[in-house]
Amino acid sequence: MTRVLVAAVKSIKIATAHNTVKVMEKKGFTILIFLFLGFSCTDVFAQQQGKVEVVADPLISLMQRSRKGTNITATSPTRPPVDKETATRTTTMGFRVQIYSGSDRSEAYAEQARFKRLYKGIDTYLSYEEPNYRVKVGDFRSRNEAQDLMQGLRKQFNNVFVFTEEIYVYQ
Repeated sequence: MTRVLVAAVKSIKIATAHNTVKVMEKKGFTILIFLFLGFSCTDVFAQQQGKVEVVADPLISLMQRSRKGTNITATSPTRPPVDKETATRTTTMGFRVQIYSGSDRSEAYAEQARFKRLYKGIDTYLSYEEPNYRVKVGDFRSRNEAQDLMQGLRKQFNNVFVFTEEIYVYQ
């Protein structure tokens, strides 16, 4: 008889433990849902009441001021054509397209001559910085103008790049 009572007590304990686990699982799930909803609401309120702090590198504003001072822009307004013979030539910061860079002087002159044959109205500039000769073309006030020429030159010349440097302008 004692064995029957012990077995009955054990089965009651197991059933009670099983029910307790189910209740705890339900409570845990309910608590988890309430926590999730609570944090979600907090995020919504925080977004509505918070402050935005912008952290920027001071070099960015320095670059912007520097670029503004040189009048370099991505695009430039269309200007009426200027008669180069009567106008005054000055320098300003702008863009040129490099069509050659290498150590062979005769090849640099050959590339410059080839460009002049193809594009008669655009000035060319040959420079030497040891150990390389460089041929650059054009005097562009905007990067877009230089890039437009560069796209056309890629079919005819190797290693074509746009550089920012002092250019000649006529006023």
